[in-house]
Amino acid sequence: MRSRPSALRDFTVDHRVWLLTGAALFIGIGAAALAVVLLRAIAFATNVFYYHRLSLAMVGPAGSTVSPLIMPLVPVVGGLLVGLIAHYGSDKIRGHGIPEAIEAILLRGARVDPKVALLKPLSAAIAIGSGGPFGAEGPIIMTGGAFGSLIAQWLHLTDAERTTLLVAGAAAGMSATFAAPIAAILLAVELLLFEWRPRSLVPVAVASVIAAALRVSWLGAGPLFPVELHSTIPLGRTLLLAVPLGMLVGLASAGLSRLMYCFEDGFEHILRSSGSALDVVAGDWRHRHRHRLRRLLLPAWAGRWLRQYRGTTARECSSRAAAWIACRQVVDVGIFAQFWNFGRRARAPVDDWCCVR
Repeated sequence: MRSRPSALRDFTVDHRVWLLTGAALFIGIGAAALAVVLLRAIAFATNVFYYHRLSLAMVGPAGSTVSPLIMPLVPVVGGLLVGLIAHYGSDKIRGHGIPEAIEAILLRGARVDPKVALLKPLSAAIAIGSGGPFGAEGPIIMTGGAFGSLIAQWLHLTDAERTTLLVAGAAAGMSATFAAPIAAILLAVELLLFEWRPRSLVPVAVASVIAAALRVSWLGAGPLFPVELHSTIPLGRTLLLAVPLGMLVGLASAGLSRLMYCFEDGFEHILRSSGSALDVVAGDWRHRHRHRLRRLLLPAWAGRWLRQYRGTTARECSSRAAAWIACRQVVDVGIFAQFWNFGRRARAPVDDWCCVR
């Protein structure tokens, strides 16, 4: 009995693969340029925060002359700046980068907001350059993936093809950042692509190789974190140590991930609870001081003067009454709407005295 053909065993290649490969060439170039910009931006932020100079030199905070009492506050300042960018720019820049890329693929058809391609490297440079415990892997995945998604949206491709170019941009960014094209392809396939079909794997591989080649010209050869290897390494003893070390690191990484999401959810709950508490306090204050608020919005003499206009329309009011009502509403909207919506909620008892309803 023959089984039905499965989409997972579909290794055919059609003319659309050539279109995606051509787009992947351009995406590899763009992602490599974005990787260079990200690394230079991190270096610039490090020089600004810790050395108080405008420079692109690749330095670390260890040689800074900042006072040890002030140095712990530097990452706090960087975090506040990133929070402002996330609040007024796009909340998609929050997080590590890889979960957001997976979310874009699974939930939004691989569509990424154009602002993410600009704000993600900016926020990552500030966070990492100010001393935050982060790395460039997640930001470059999201930045390169956003660039690939924008190219796919501009070409009006399908969801599957858009996913392929998003993954191509992510792999190219990792390849140019860490000088590891093969590892970038494998990581992108494992985390984002979920398949080995040539129609998806070929564009990703092309973008990664192009980015790695350009990285040599723009940033130099060699890995981002060079490690000196020793000539004599006892294999047996190393394997015995590697097994418990791997188990320990795996447990630590799982605990760190859970702790990070626990703190993130906890802070969101605190913000929601504090906002609700402020609303309750403001509502209670408005109820207890409604008479003072009424006098503030509408003095007694104006209330008595306008009572004669009850039931009339704005056209029938005198010019002085209409002008006073306009001023009252300007104050109401301009001041109290900015402070716990005082104007909107406290205007009901006041409008009983006014001719505008």
